[in-house]
Amino acid sequence: MTAVPDPRRIGALLRDASVTVDADLPAQVRVEVARIAGRPPGAGTSPRVHVGPALPADAGPRRLLWMHSTNAGVDGLLRASGPAGWPAGTLLTRTVGRMGERIGQYVLGWVLADCQDVVGFLHQHEARVWQRRPARLAAGERAVVFGTGGIGTAIGRALRAVGVRTVGVARTPRPADGGDGRGGSGGSGGSDGCGGFDGVVTLDAVLREAARPAGEAGETARVLAGARWLVNALPLTPATERLLGAELFAAAGGAALINVGRGATVDTDALAAALASGTLRGAVLDVLPEEPAPPESAVWDLPRTVITSHSSGPTTEADIVADFRTAWTCLTAGELPPLTVRPDAGY
Repeated sequence: MTAVPDPRRIGALLRDASVTVDADLPAQVRVEVARIAGRPPGAGTSPRVHVGPALPADAGPRRLLWMHSTNAGVDGLLRASGPAGWPAGTLLTRTVGRMGERIGQYVLGWVLADCQDVVGFLHQHEARVWQRRPARLAAGERAVVFGTGGIGTAIGRALRAVGVRTVGVARTPRPADGGDGRGGSGGSGGSDGCGGFDGVVTLDAVLREAARPAGEAGETARVLAGARWLVNALPLTPATERLLGAELFAAAGGAALINVGRGATVDTDALAAALASGTLRGAVLDVLPEEPAPPESAVWDLPRTVITSHSSGPTTEADIVADFRTAWTCLTAGELPPLTVRPDAGY
C-alpha cells in the first residue's frame, strides 16, 4: 500500500525546490505558478515540483517531489506511472476548481430538458410539425447519483434546488440529512447533509440488491426502480471499470442515464442492449471509453442518446491556478492539500 507522503516534509523542501510547468499550458498559468512559488519555472534545486496533465518527459536527475495534475481525473496519469505504481514519496494533487458547479448545471440542464421533452420538440421542428408534447415537473422525481465526492455533491445540490429527490451512492457509509437511504421524503429543503443528498446508500448495497432475483428485492433495489435518472459521477478505478452494467440497468428499468464520470465505468455493450430493449429510456453521454469517438463508432447509433463530447466540466486556467495555490499554501503550513490523490484508491 502506498502511503500519502508527509506534508510537513514536502512543505520544508518546497523552499528550494525547482518548479516546472508543462510547455503546452497557457502562458498565464506559467506566470501565476511562478508568482505563487516565488521563482521562475525551472529555477531552484532538486527536488522538483511539476504542474501539468502528464508526468514530465524530461525527468532528469531531479527527483519528483510533488506533481499537481491539471485534470480532475487521474486514472490515465496513474496508469502512465508504470507497473510499479505511483512513485513512493511523490505527492499527487489534482485540479477540480469549479468543475463540480459546471457539471451540476450540465446535469440539471439535461434533467430539465428531459422533463420538457426538448429533444422531441427539436425533432418536431426539423419535421415542421406543430404538436403539443407532454411535460412534467422535476420536483418529486428521483435521481440516483453514483459518486458522492465533490462533483457528485454539486450534482446533488443542483438537482435538489428544483425539488428532485436525490440518492447518493457512496463507496463507504456516510450520513445524509433527511434521508433513510431511499431518497428522503421529497423536496430540497433542509441542510445539505452529505453533499445535498436526501439519502445515501452504499455501492455494495446497490450491487447486492441489483443482483437479486425479481421478487426478492429489498429497499435499496426500490431506490433504483423508482429512479427517473441515473447519474454517473464515478472515477475510473479497477473497482469501477464497467461497473454500470446489465444488472443495474435492469434494476433501474425506465430510467435515463447521464454519464459525466468516466466512459469506461459504463459497460457500453450492456448500455446498447438496455437502450435497444427499452430497459433504459435514454442516455446523455459526456464521456466515452474511446475519445474522440470516430465517425464509424457504434456509439453514434445508440437510440435515444445524445453525446456531448466531454464538455460538461471544462478546466479553466483559473481553476488550475486556484487549486495549485491552495495546495502550495497547505503544504507550506505542513498540511495535506484537500485535493490530494490517494494512488491506491485511484482518486
